[in-house]
Amino acid sequence: MTADTRSTSRLRNDPLVRGLGWASALLGVPQVAAPAGFARALGVGDAPRHRSATTAVGVRELAAATGLLGRPHPVWLWGRVGGDLMDLTMLARALKNHNGRGLGRTVAATAAVTAITATDVYAAVTRTRRSTPMELTAATTVTRSPEEAYTLWKDLERLPDFMAHLDEVHVTGPRTSHWQASAPFGRTVEWDAEITQDVPGQLIAWRSVGDADIDNSGEARFVPAPGGQGTEIRVSLRYELPGGPLGKAAARYFGEEPHQQLDDDLRRFKQVAEIGEVVRSEGAPGGKRARGEFPQHPARPLTEDELKEALA
Repeated sequence: MTADTRSTSRLRNDPLVRGLGWASALLGVPQVAAPAGFARALGVGDAPRHRSATTAVGVRELAAATGLLGRPHPVWLWGRVGGDLMDLTMLARALKNHNGRGLGRTVAATAAVTAITATDVYAAVTRTRRSTPMELTAATTVTRSPEEAYTLWKDLERLPDFMAHLDEVHVTGPRTSHWQASAPFGRTVEWDAEITQDVPGQLIAWRSVGDADIDNSGEARFVPAPGGQGTEIRVSLRYELPGGPLGKAAARYFGEEPHQQLDDDLRRFKQVAEIGEVVRSEGAPGGKRARGEFPQHPARPLTEDELKEALA
């Protein structure tokens, strides 16, 4: 089975993809059948240029519907994103040159297209298998021996204690485990992993196996710090970020910067290793709700709702 065939099979029963396909069909038919009426409904008038533009948009929507419902592929989703940007450009121009009649309808149409654009970007990014290789490195020093630091890291089911985006890790065998993590846009990803190298007190390395949602591998090295002052932990991670370069940019936009995540994780590992828990202020939430606090921001007064929650 080729990659394109697998992609088509995967998307054919995807509710969001099919929903966008039917949305394109429902929008395209009236734009092609009655372009003047559709243009008037948007509040932009029914001049010949408006009818021509409406018909062209309708043809584009019907083409997207045919692709998404007949032979779904991420290219049709990205086509919708491109079309959305064109629609927003035309609506912005219409608003700029508006004569005031039907202005409310044009504003409402612009708001609706903006919301549709966000949905299309989400669908395109999360349904695109193309990926961007990421390599991350970070280090920290803890006041524990290499053996103690190694033992804490080797206890895989405790990793979510300091890795904010990990939900659960279950050990399934002497060298195997199952991981579940949160991903950008509120998604959850899972994979099975195996330990590939294990040198007590010095090194532990792992990699994903099977049909992982995100292919990844990594290693943690435990090196005595100079002067016998604890242990330097050097971590390297490699994984395939879904969605290609756009997915990487979108993840950063929504606060999911991978390098910052790893630095924060090691900072919390240091706290767990040295004092047994992650240090938080009274106003900061605990557990996985703390994700919203990372990366940390400058101090600010609590809102009224936050103050009530903290006092409760």
